[in-house]
Amino acid sequence: MMDEKTVDEMKKHKGLKLGVVAVLLLCGVCWVYAAGYYHADDIAVAAMSSATDVTVEQKGNAIAFIPEDAETGLIFYPGGKVEYAAYAPLMRALADNGVLGVLVRMPLNLAVLDVNAANSIPEQYPQIKHWYIGGHSLGGSMAASHAAKYTSTYDGLVLLASYSTADLRASGLPVISIFGSEDGVLNMEKYAEYRRNLPAAFEERIIEGGCHAGFGSYGTQDGDGVPTMTGEEQIIETVRLLTAFLGTTKE
Repeated sequence: MMDEKTVDEMKKHKGLKLGVVAVLLLCGVCWVYAAGYYHADDIAVAAMSSATDVTVEQKGNAIAFIPEDAETGLIFYPGGKVEYAAYAPLMRALADNGVLGVLVRMPLNLAVLDVNAANSIPEQYPQIKHWYIGGHSLGGSMAASHAAKYTSTYDGLVLLASYSTADLRASGLPVISIFGSEDGVLNMEKYAEYRRNLPAAFEERIIEGGCHAGFGSYGTQDGDGVPTMTGEEQIIETVRLLTAFLGTTKE
């Protein structure tokens, strides 16, 4: 007959084994979930080539699109389970309009795993006088959470098909919120609920005919609506709205 000490040791050993199995199962589930991400398409890959007026460079976990004589920069967090390079066409178009854009790669393509990824970026580009931060979908929400903690670093926040769960009402940050009229992914109930977290003077712009995936270049997203405009057209309209907000619109 086993004594109480032996029984206790067996229970501890069994509990440890179950704990290890649970952790492995959780890791496996997370890996399977994250592995099915949206890849940047050929259009996005082509947009990552340097040109006469725009230099594209990789620095650590970020890709920067650097126009000549830029004074305004935008740090951009990708949407959940979307490869960060998928937003290259948007960043390239902004760079063509004088905005230095920095795309941040996230662990497992989930910005929630590195909310403060932007911290080291501004110091790498001392020529930039005005920094903005933003993102698409989940990336926008995480950018908002980051901005709420580092308000003095930024001149404004950009939300694309997104909302802020952080309270920014007293932040003093200018905010622009843009989404497509045909977006089938953005939870409009939560969007309406969290609108209260934004400053009273925030700008809201709706792109007629635009969809959720149209801000990037990664194909059709599950659950999205059917757009009545091309992805290129949605990016052009997004850039028009953003350059007006950033104050970089070319005459």
